[in-house]
Amino acid sequence: ISGFDWSSIDTSHLPSSYKTNSHREKELLQLADHFLEQYTHLCPDRKPLFVHPVNECGVQKFVSTTLRPTLLPFPELYYWSGCASFVCDYLIMEPLKCPITLPSSLYSPTTILRYQRGNCFDFTVLLCSLLIGAGYDAYCVHGYATREMCSLDQTQEVCPLLRKPPEVPEEEDPNKYRIKYPLEPQSKFELQQKAKKEEETEPGQEEEREEEVEVEKPKRDPLHGLRVHAWVLVLSGKRKVPETFFINPFTGNHHSTTDECFLGIESIWNHRNYWVNMQDCRQGCKDLSFDLSDSICWEMMFSESNEPSQLPTESPKKDMDDTVSDPSNALEEGEIDMSFEMPLSWVARIKVSYREYENPFSQGKKVILYNKAKLEKWAAYANGDGLVERVTVYADSDCTEEVEVKEWFKHREDLLYMREVNKQTQLITDYFRPGHPLLLKAHSYTSLEPETGHTVEYYHTARVDGLWKRFENATEMTEYFVGRGDCLHMRHIEFGEREKKMQMAGVGTDANPRTIVQIKEYFHRNPEKPADEDIEERIFMVIDDTIQLTYHLEVHDTIASKVVFSRVIGREKREDEIFLSRENSVTYQPWSSEKHKNMLHLYNLMRELRAEQKLLKQQVRDSEAEV
Repeated sequence: ISGFDWSSIDTSHLPSSYKTNSHREKELLQLADHFLEQYTHLCPDRKPLFVHPVNECGVQKFVSTTLRPTLLPFPELYYWSGCASFVCDYLIMEPLKCPITLPSSLYSPTTILRYQRGNCFDFTVLLCSLLIGAGYDAYCVHGYATREMCSLDQTQEVCPLLRKPPEVPEEEDPNKYRIKYPLEPQSKFELQQKAKKEEETEPGQEEEREEEVEVEKPKRDPLHGLRVHAWVLVLSGKRKVPETFFINPFTGNHHSTTDECFLGIESIWNHRNYWVNMQDCRQGCKDLSFDLSDSICWEMMFSESNEPSQLPTESPKKDMDDTVSDPSNALEEGEIDMSFEMPLSWVARIKVSYREYENPFSQGKKVILYNKAKLEKWAAYANGDGLVERVTVYADSDCTEEVEVKEWFKHREDLLYMREVNKQTQLITDYFRPGHPLLLKAHSYTSLEPETGHTVEYYHTARVDGLWKRFENATEMTEYFVGRGDCLHMRHIEFGEREKKMQMAGVGTDANPRTIVQIKEYFHRNPEKPADEDIEERIFMVIDDTIQLTYHLEVHDTIASKVVFSRVIGREKREDEIFLSRENSVTYQPWSSEKHKNMLHLYNLMRELRAEQKLLKQQVRDSEAEV
């Protein structure tokens, strides 16, 4: 960046308006010089104003005519946030040659866009041109800011992608009828002795704390309050902006006008006029009034005509309507009495192609360092996997030990949009947008190998079975359901080991499935059924050939009803045989009617459960295959 030579740029192709001044532009420069003479005479202690620097062709141009209001044909650039993010991503920041003096030149926004680099004034003029074109009441600001803002040092700030929203404390309703218990009595003498001990130990602790704070805080800036910076002011009113705010063009961030990073304002300008700040900035910008019609606070260079202001557009006819007259009226009335029309912008039309807009990073990617974090940005199709942003969180300020990595994706066929990687546990979590073939919402894993521990969340409203979460590892699987008609809310499956003979033969996991040891299902209360017919827990012990049912309780019940169907010892099991006797069925249903104690009722129940078990085993195999 520092090796770029601006003096070697080709200016031969530029239009004539870049190389010469029209009659009206020369007249404007004369009036500006006259204003500056009066300003320096009346305010000799003030720093020089940024009024008519030279452009890339070495020609003096008034700063208001360097703005070219433009609305680019991209939906995001109709809003201030889209304009700000485009400018800070598209351009490479160059510091001022001298941090405490104004630049000697101000190039056109078209040249800045062509070479994709510039200082804070170049950033500001381009951003302000886009904002005015989009209908905002925006102004370029020449002022002073902190070292971190002027040098684009964000290492003391928290990465915006890691900021947590402020927690709103829940207000508890005070209960005035609550019993107030008396406080435990405390000895005043003991409290006094404790306070004395704390006073003795405090000085040493305070010194340690001060040392710790000094390590965290940046060193004091000897040029504090002198560093020149340029940014954008957006006034409330137009485009339904509720409150006046600043935009830092280097970062594209929104700032309050009371932000302590902004230390003072010398002047502001837009495409119509130029204002000098006459307010005290010893307290920064906290107490500044931005009512530009107040001549005590803001000295206007050209008094505006009585005609109503019109929205700036690219049309030359409308720009010609904006007239200014009587310069320096408030400084010395009657010295010059002449009117003229504000010249049109000498800058060619600002153009950005779709390819340039979609690929704003001239160096392939952009890297921003924050406090214990690093942000990397890429264009939408720069990476084959669709990666567009990555935030790496570190444990230390030197950024050596990685703690967590977050990645964002765009335009992926599988609809993956974010990935979180915990570097300490190696746990990876993928997040998907709605529309995935398997209706995935999130997937947590440490390895993509099967049976190594996977937690999957689904968009359950789009699934027929109401499944919203599933966890699986080598020995178990747990599924959670929502909104099912049968009130099922959880299913837990335990697996046994595979047969060793099959494993040694090199057979895959599909051909050699795990043995299902047990299936547990849990149901919510169904109010349409009586409690003694509404199952709460259902356990299928597949290996032991046992089924256990536990029913819900009524309000007045204390012990739940249970039914157990077990295997008859010493009897060989035959395929699809349902054998029921008093030896293999145990019932404890103290609250149920005689109907439920009938053997025929138990036989029908057992037959239904056997059929359910067969279906469940198939569902478990389908779930394994899905994972």
